[in-house]
Amino acid sequence: MEDLPLPSIFEQGRKIHNAATESALDQDAVRKGCEALRKCEDMIGKLGLFSANETKEDISTGNLKYILVPFYLAELTEKIVQDDRIPLLRASQAKLKEFISFCETMELVPQEELQTFTEGNSLADRRARKIARFKRQKAAESKLHEIKERKERRGRSSKASALSAPIEAGEEDVLDDDGEEEREAWLTTINLAICKAFDLLEMLKKEEEMLSSIKEKEEKDGNKNFSREILDDRMKRAEAWHRDGVVRARYTKPSPPITCATFAQDVLEGRANVSQAHEHKHQPMIFGPASLVNGPLTSERERLAAQVFQPGFRLPTMSIEEAGLREMEMMNKWQERTAKYIEEANSAWHKDNTRKPGPSVEDEDEDDDAAQEKARAWDDWKDDNPRGAGNKKLTPCG
Repeated sequence: MEDLPLPSIFEQGRKIHNAATESALDQDAVRKGCEALRKCEDMIGKLGLFSANETKEDISTGNLKYILVPFYLAELTEKIVQDDRIPLLRASQAKLKEFISFCETMELVPQEELQTFTEGNSLADRRARKIARFKRQKAAESKLHEIKERKERRGRSSKASALSAPIEAGEEDVLDDDGEEEREAWLTTINLAICKAFDLLEMLKKEEEMLSSIKEKEEKDGNKNFSREILDDRMKRAEAWHRDGVVRARYTKPSPPITCATFAQDVLEGRANVSQAHEHKHQPMIFGPASLVNGPLTSERERLAAQVFQPGFRLPTMSIEEAGLREMEMMNKWQERTAKYIEEANSAWHKDNTRKPGPSVEDEDEDDDAAQEKARAWDDWKDDNPRGAGNKKLTPCG
């Protein structure tokens, strides 16, 4: 690498950076890329390619790509894996700040980014800054894709023209000048890198604050493997609790179902027993960051953070066991009521009361005699009065 020129070393570091961005690389390749980019920085400084008095218009097209060296080095440094990550984060942040400061001097940082940064650092300002940065990033990616497609089409066209018929007399070859297109591509790539640099810088700051707080807690408690030991201890307790629960379930009465996530976590981590009564039985279950809180929620901020990830459906108000017991109780009541109705239907008192009132046997005999006498009297009257006997008008004249 010592004998290679600057363009070759830069191209080697850029390829390693692109490969590390698209997929995971081994640490040897990442460290090799960092070494190549550091060599590029030394050679750029010795050659004096850039000056603080210049702007982007004063830089030649062939030297524009070397502005990206600190950005590539920052991203590769962040991907190095080692036990103490805080120095890597600080080194990566330093390179990102160097890259942004140099781009600001070269008048490459958008004016929107500078205005929103100087106006304030409130939540609304940060949100507006992120939205504008996201739009610029998408526009830069679209423009790079368009330039790439244009170059590919021109390459296919030149290849096809080379295989076509011979050039006629008087026709001249027109060579395509790619200088403007190459300059436009590198400036767009730098604008895209600036958007990514601002986002990466914010992320690395948050990660450094988190790791610093964990390190302070480790030094205070004297525990060197704080996070890993807590996770391993929780896993061992959960496995032991489930294993012992299977054995105890054969000989003990099943406990009431646990319907609260926080109480279940307390049971798994040994802060509470299953037999203990908990008043928050039917409260909504807490998801997401609540599982990371080691203890009860002590502030309004922690309570709101624990309620970030909630299900989008209505949670049940009772467990499956409770629903089964209630349904069994309803079935028992229905069976008791049905048995009572069957017993009433089969009782003698019910049969006597349901019998309709009617005439007795003697009354039936008297009714039969009266009917016979009435029928005889009607027959006698018909014998004495034949049909049509009283109609004198129908009698024919003699």
